[in-house]
Amino acid sequence: MKVKTVKGSWSFRTNKLGFPYVFLICIFFFLAGFFGSVLFFHSQDDGHGMRPGPRLLESSTEETEYNLLLAGESGDNSITSIPFQVLSWQPRALHFPNFATAEQCESIVDIAKAGLKPSTLALRKGETEDNTKGIRTSSGVFISASEDKTGTLEVIEEKIARATMIPRTHGEAFNILRYEIGQRYNSHYDAFNPSEYGPQKSNRMASFLLYLTDVQEGGETMFPFENGLNMDGSYGYESCIGLKVRPRKGDGLLFYSLFPNGTIDPTSLHGSCPVIKGEKWVATKWIRDQEQYD
Repeated sequence: MKVKTVKGSWSFRTNKLGFPYVFLICIFFFLAGFFGSVLFFHSQDDGHGMRPGPRLLESSTEETEYNLLLAGESGDNSITSIPFQVLSWQPRALHFPNFATAEQCESIVDIAKAGLKPSTLALRKGETEDNTKGIRTSSGVFISASEDKTGTLEVIEEKIARATMIPRTHGEAFNILRYEIGQRYNSHYDAFNPSEYGPQKSNRMASFLLYLTDVQEGGETMFPFENGLNMDGSYGYESCIGLKVRPRKGDGLLFYSLFPNGTIDPTSLHGSCPVIKGEKWVATKWIRDQEQYD
């Protein structure tokens, strides 16, 4: 039995088209795709020849925009939005713009002024106050949220807990510090290495710095080993190098000293550059891996 050949009804049959026609059709589709992509790019342009940067997450107070879940007894029935910027993954460092208001910052400075004393160091084996002079030259005072009658530190402490997702009970009292012109803190670790400081009941896993003033020049928080740089053994712990975070009134800086497995992150080495012009005030909240009961 012979098989019948069914002829197609469409007009662009390849056996009727010569090479020049096929070539022209290919050129047409290529140009159409090219100009289409150019038009799309310009539609995304910001007017200055640059593509727009990433947008901040938008927040809203209208609960109808979210499908909220039934929260537990210690949870919330609302959405919390705290903007942040990842500054580094080595170490893990996050910037929180406008974390506190100007009024809150000024209130914290006011309650700290009367109790300032020269800052001290946790000494390692073989270290004394005499052979460690000049490493940390600021003045400061420890104040817990419960001691602040204005309630400002309690509000800030609660916000830090939400930003870090670590309960308030893991935090030490605020260490509020003042750096005057020329004062500094050489590079150091916030976590305590048991081989240097002896056995520890708990360790500092993260640090949150709230900058209380603008600094005209100097006073940056530095991370000299950021991304594994300067770790060849030649760094002298005094030079202000690496990733530098400029103090801005009301901004927060969070960085982690421990890896998730509890070991010390070597890139979390950090320090405070000397203040060149102005005065630096900062409230430091050290957060530990165990609850603090005293």
